[in-house]
Amino acid sequence: MPKPAIVTPDFFGFAGLLSDAEQAELATIRDYLESEIKPLTQNAWDRAEFPFEAVGKMAKLRPAGYAYPEFGDGRPRSELFSGFLTMELNRVDPSLAVFSGVHTGLAMGSIRGGGSPEQRERWLPDMAAMNKIGAFALTEPEGGSDVAGGMRTTARREGDTWVLDGAKRWIGNGTFADVVVVWARDAADGNVKGFVVEKGTPGFTATKIEGKIALRTVQNADIVLDGVRVPEANRLQRIDSFRDTAAVLAHTRGGVAWQALGIAVRAYELARGYAVTRVQFGRPIGSFQLVQDLLVKMLGNITAMFGMVVRLNQLVAAGRGSAEQAALAKAFTTTRMRECVAWARELFGGNGIVLDYEIAKFFADAEAVYSFEGSREMNTLIVGKAVTGHSAFV
Repeated sequence: MPKPAIVTPDFFGFAGLLSDAEQAELATIRDYLESEIKPLTQNAWDRAEFPFEAVGKMAKLRPAGYAYPEFGDGRPRSELFSGFLTMELNRVDPSLAVFSGVHTGLAMGSIRGGGSPEQRERWLPDMAAMNKIGAFALTEPEGGSDVAGGMRTTARREGDTWVLDGAKRWIGNGTFADVVVVWARDAADGNVKGFVVEKGTPGFTATKIEGKIALRTVQNADIVLDGVRVPEANRLQRIDSFRDTAAVLAHTRGGVAWQALGIAVRAYELARGYAVTRVQFGRPIGSFQLVQDLLVKMLGNITAMFGMVVRLNQLVAAGRGSAEQAALAKAFTTTRMRECVAWARELFGGNGIVLDYEIAKFFADAEAVYSFEGSREMNTLIVGKAVTGHSAFV
């Protein structure tokens, strides 16, 4: 009798590094995502609309409670669990995973890390319950990779009020967020500071970016700040320079590596499932050598990605993780992800370009994940400086 096929993409059993309790909790979350969230995603992606009914279902999952135990059951989870949770969210739907990551990781993370105790108490409980949704406004129309030195959005202080002027682009959740963390350069000292702009503030305009081919469910916005007045009480009190902003990004960059893994895992699962059920020439295509070659190359990439992101989270948990390691993980995993989704789409043949088979969505979404949170080139230069001691940035 032949041995039964190995179905799991976790070929080396990295999930076994989680505690038994965490493995069981992750399985429960996976079932919830499959039954409650996934059915809302495909049509929403096709229409480029956000499924607002998913917010209530995501709130029941309370993802912020895993990242910030004070807003959950008070029981800290391991860094490794957080990584696997990110992978599972992206395995089900990268768009809703980005919605959650922007809200929980970037917006809440900025307020928690950069806000005063009073500011954290004012905004974070409602955000943790998803009664208020957050966004993170850093990227600008003329500034992506060079936004640290080239930020054009300005903040001018007038007594106890700050006046913000400028523009932001690609702001996830920007069209409907209740609180937006806006980064602007202080006209007085030249340092970058963070401000919480609340929904309805005069002079703040958000317009949805249309025509995207990736992460279509995510409501990215072009934002215009025209004399937006915010009180000093809304300036994040523990943010003094772009170095503090970069600390938020360094943490989330490692999360993007797990995002890439989740997308690659789903692409492999879809391709493997198709390979063992699609019949051509009287037999499943999975019995042909070239199809098996595609699957094994995908599995090899996924296994290497697992090894890198798992070790990164272990280092972070031990207080030894670095921005350079996160940059390498992001650059490497997103490149391997891009290969995986291409091979998976190839395996589907013509069926790989229609949404019915799902792989087309993941093939397209991978392009956005490949590009954001620092392009491969920028992350390469971060690592290159670390290994040579010489900066190659222009």
